[in-house]
Amino acid sequence: MPSRDFKRTDRIGAELRRELGLLVHAAVRDHGLPSVSVSDVEITRDLDWATVWVTALLPDQGLPAVKALNQISHEIRHSLAHSGMRMRRVPELKFKYDDSVDKGERIETLLREQARTLPPADDKQD
Repeated sequence: MPSRDFKRTDRIGAELRRELGLLVHAAVRDHGLPSVSVSDVEITRDLDWATVWVTALLPDQGLPAVKALNQISHEIRHSLAHSGMRMRRVPELKFKYDDSVDKGERIETLLREQARTLPPADDKQD
C-alpha cells in the first residue's frame, strides 16, 4: 500500500492559508491595520486550533498588527466559516509574528557589510 506524502492537516492548512490571506488583507484594509501578509498556517491534529504566521512590510509594525489581528480573530473566524471552505468546525485562530524574513534581511545586510570591508580577491590562480 503506498504511503501518504502529506497529512490531512497539511492540506487543510494550505487551504486555510489561501483563505486567510484574503481575509487578513481585507481586515487590514477595513480596520486600518499595518500591512501584513499570511506566511504560514499550522493546524493541530484535532483541527481545533490554527496558528497563523504573519509577516509585516515594516518590521516595527509586525507586533502591533498581530495584537490587532488577535483582537479581531473572532470576526475573521466568522468570515472563514462563511467562505467557500467546507468544514464542520472552523478552528480557533491564533496569530503570531513570523520574524524569519526580518532575520534573513539582517543576515543579508551583515553579509553585504562584510563584503565591503574585505579586500578584493585575486583572480590569479597558481
